[in-house]
Amino acid sequence: MNLAVAHLSHEMFYLTLSVVLLLVHLSVQSFTFKAQVGNRYTVGARDEGLQPTGVAGRAARAYANFRETFPAFAALALAVEVLGAADWWTGFGAALYFWCRVAFLPAYLAGVVWVRTLIWNVSAIGLVIILWRLVE
Repeated sequence: MNLAVAHLSHEMFYLTLSVVLLLVHLSVQSFTFKAQVGNRYTVGARDEGLQPTGVAGRAARAYANFRETFPAFAALALAVEVLGAADWWTGFGAALYFWCRVAFLPAYLAGVVWVRTLIWNVSAIGLVIILWRLVE
């Protein structure tokens, strides 16, 4: 592990990685939409309001889905850190959330419905674990 992050708790480490994952989602969504509609549209004012379809549409929905769960994860991870409530379980919950969210993007892009849903549910279990340890 890099010395710059060696001082981070597991929760803060995964929160930092989740911000990187947010940027990955943004980039995938942006590049797939650009591939669909072309550079001329994406650098313009986008007055026509074109909607992404196919892989670009799935990338946009995966990005929106990540943005729906990320604030809860960030709040829980920060609360655990500030309150000094971190333990093995909260670190496990953070890891579970993060790694499932990593797996979610390619599963969504590939259109793997049941697996994608299972991955999302397991990532939500990660959030519940952190919440459980925080309020216990």
